[in-house]
Amino acid sequence: MQSLTLIQAITDGMRTMLRERDEVLVLGEDVGKNGGVFRATDGLQEEFGESRVIDTPLSEAGIIGSSVGMAMNGLLPIAEIQFMGFIYPAYEQIMTHATRMRYRTMGAYSVPLVIRAPYGAGVRAPEIHSDSTEALFTHMPGIKVVCPSTPYDAKGLLISAIEDPDPVLFMESLRLYRSVRGEVPEGKYSVEIGKGVKRKEGEDITLIGWGAMMPVLEKAAMEAEKKLISCEIIDLRTLYPIDKDIIAESVQKTGRCVIVHEAHATGGLGNDIISIINDTSFLYMKAPIQRVTGADVHVPFFALEDNYLPTPDRVMEAIEKAIYF
Repeated sequence: MQSLTLIQAITDGMRTMLRERDEVLVLGEDVGKNGGVFRATDGLQEEFGESRVIDTPLSEAGIIGSSVGMAMNGLLPIAEIQFMGFIYPAYEQIMTHATRMRYRTMGAYSVPLVIRAPYGAGVRAPEIHSDSTEALFTHMPGIKVVCPSTPYDAKGLLISAIEDPDPVLFMESLRLYRSVRGEVPEGKYSVEIGKGVKRKEGEDITLIGWGAMMPVLEKAAMEAEKKLISCEIIDLRTLYPIDKDIIAESVQKTGRCVIVHEAHATGGLGNDIISIINDTSFLYMKAPIQRVTGADVHVPFFALEDNYLPTPDRVMEAIEKAIYF
């Protein structure tokens, strides 16, 4: 075991698969000589060469379009989009080609492509650097959407994504890159895509989140414990396909639920989770489901960023609304 930050675990996952599979390659803006804007690919070009760790032009559509062609012809590309807010020029390539190729060719071709995308607010980044737009992709059949919150899961899920026969959007929280650290096995291992995990056992209320929201939920749960409220915490890890079973099992036990995400409220993934709860567990609920989300505005500039994001205090208010309903 090695103690790694989340971004170090991601680097280790790429290095592990570059060593194991000659078909694996990395491409993106500044991923080679500079090692990536966040240093996620630091040292990889030196070890594996310019033909496998490739600096590309500033063209997200070109990066993904080229990656689709590579994937269809036997390679396993890992495409880095420097910030998730930069992914929009590539949206057409993802929606029209990457996600539909298996269907379009009646299974003759698949697109084993990983798209790494740092996302989220809380690091005082400029406009279009802080978006959390996972719902654009969870609405898109043909692509899996993954969002780890721990170094162990980051490496294991990345390896699973690289080996998946279909495209995977791999979301990486900017806030968690160097703020969390954990034990990570050396060498290859995998974490199953499509399976959530219970981070904390509880009896009174279920807290559901993913990615950067997990430390927020953990702090809120600690405050709730002081008021003798026992919180169960579910980390979804995969946003599409979502783990309906772990959601239903938890809320049927507690009868109350708070869903937390930093994306906008309207059209956010929290709405789909509410639908899952209504479909599977409506008669078990003791109080209305609460949501704590970002506002329906663009992520604001630095001075107001903290007012936009979910906080432990906001989550605690939602917990008390559900408990004392």
